[in-house]
Amino acid sequence: MGECAVRRWLERRILRMTRTMNLRRKIVVFYGLVVFIPTVILGIGAGYLALQNVRSNYMLTINEAVRQTAQSIDFRKQSYDLLVNRTGTDGELISRLSWTYENWEDQLASVNYVDRSFQVMSRYLTGIENFRIYHVNPTLIEDGGLLWKPSVRPFPGGDEQSWYEGVMASPVALQWSDIPGENPKLIVSRKITNASGYVFGAIYMLLDYNSVFGELMDRPFSGEGSLFLLDEHDRVVAASDRTMIGKPLASTGLSSLWPGDENAEVITDNGEYFAVRQLNGAWKIAALVQMRKMEQQSSTTVYSIVGITLFFLFLSMFLVMIVLKNVVLRIRKLSNRMSDIADGDFNVWLQSRSRDEVGDLEVMFNQMAGRLGSLLELLSSAKLKEKESSFQALQAQINPHFIYNSLSLLQWRALDQGDQVQVEAIEALTTFYRFALDNKSNVTLIRNELEHVRAYLDIQQLRYPGRVQVEWELDESVMELYSIKMILQPIVENTYIHGRIFTRPGACIVISIQRVDQKIRFQVKDNGTGIAPDTLTLIQKGEKAGKGNGFGLLNISERLSLYFGQAGKLWIESTPEQGTLVTIELPACTDKPELFREG
Repeated sequence: MGECAVRRWLERRILRMTRTMNLRRKIVVFYGLVVFIPTVILGIGAGYLALQNVRSNYMLTINEAVRQTAQSIDFRKQSYDLLVNRTGTDGELISRLSWTYENWEDQLASVNYVDRSFQVMSRYLTGIENFRIYHVNPTLIEDGGLLWKPSVRPFPGGDEQSWYEGVMASPVALQWSDIPGENPKLIVSRKITNASGYVFGAIYMLLDYNSVFGELMDRPFSGEGSLFLLDEHDRVVAASDRTMIGKPLASTGLSSLWPGDENAEVITDNGEYFAVRQLNGAWKIAALVQMRKMEQQSSTTVYSIVGITLFFLFLSMFLVMIVLKNVVLRIRKLSNRMSDIADGDFNVWLQSRSRDEVGDLEVMFNQMAGRLGSLLELLSSAKLKEKESSFQALQAQINPHFIYNSLSLLQWRALDQGDQVQVEAIEALTTFYRFALDNKSNVTLIRNELEHVRAYLDIQQLRYPGRVQVEWELDESVMELYSIKMILQPIVENTYIHGRIFTRPGACIVISIQRVDQKIRFQVKDNGTGIAPDTLTLIQKGEKAGKGNGFGLLNISERLSLYFGQAGKLWIESTPEQGTLVTIELPACTDKPELFREG
């Protein structure tokens, strides 16, 4: 009753204030209060949000470019490191370099072995200009091909004897050095050592800088920035500015920009973005990117928003001025019907007796009311498909063919070395990723989901042999039923990452899949470190609890709701220092489940 009285009082006040105004002035005043001022405020707010979005997207693009470049450089470096490490630890080579030769036949056999084993290997990678194996065995010759003895002969970067002595004096087995100049070179050196650390010689590999790092370093970020590659001693190994190659960090202009720790970024006073990323082997890559392009995008965004806002303001003013007709009653009736739609009633109808503009609006309103219900249904379906597409796009970020080819190459090398443990690990990884990267469908048989979990556990057993016992409680009758993908493996992974199961005495994981009436119940039980009560509370509320904690569980819970609604459930029971029990329930499905749609 009080609300009705206030409303009537407010209506009387407004009518009294506008009683002396004609209709034109009333509409202009109302237009200013209801349209013009809010539009200006919204335009300013939209401009600010758009600027922030442009900055955020641009920074994400830069960070992704830096990440991909760092991965490419790291992969190339590790490829050359792998080649010299493979040669420097070859057991047969070490044995032949340590022999005492008494005749030419034995020496010739060793020369043939070296040529046969390493001549082809040195051609695996591009950019290798020279590949040599230096030794100091007085009874073994140097053939001038792959086998050499250090002497005062000159070669790129100095002479052989000085280089060899420097390698022998180095505390590390493998090191990179550079030869600056118009056509810079890179030298990769590696001691030839046995398992006891005894040195028998050194590997010398001369690389063409342009083939190894040149194409990545020259004009990065479309010419809007620079890249710098630094080794473990903070010495510049490669750079967009080739005059900096070989210089220590302290003697370059980068030292004033350095953020003080790895994997950090800063924006300088000159509007430049400076980022540092850590690579394997304590190497680092630094990127310096100009922000001019972002400022140009920001200016364009501001001008576009201002122009669009002004356009629609003037257009609305024009329309308001020409629609001053004696149609107040019909507009109010139309407003009442629109209120019904706002309340959720779409069964409304207006009888149109005129063929003027308002009559056309009434006809269009009738059509809109009839279609709005179906449009809302389509919108709901589109949102569900958008969530599904987002999940598929996340899986498709990794190139499956690249991973399969890489794993095949690693398996071939493991077989070549006779490392059965590594072969088994690669086979488990292949099974794991074949399932994880198959984004054709987010639905799978429980048997396939179980195979995926077994592959992950095989990898962990190779990593932590004998530390964790896995027990299975499986109902074989449910293996051919359907489930959504990847609901068990993230939970099992949590037992290792967050539950630290491999550190626990008598560590045990129990995985159970049972049919309970018309539901399938998945359970993963461990005796790990458990979950703290406050963290468990956040997870149960559907919030991400700290760095990494609960993200996988929330993702599983969301996908259960996406496919099964309230019938898909996940709950957690955990006691700190005693263990955790995660339970998932979903309907028993003999056919592939579809996206859940209410009503």
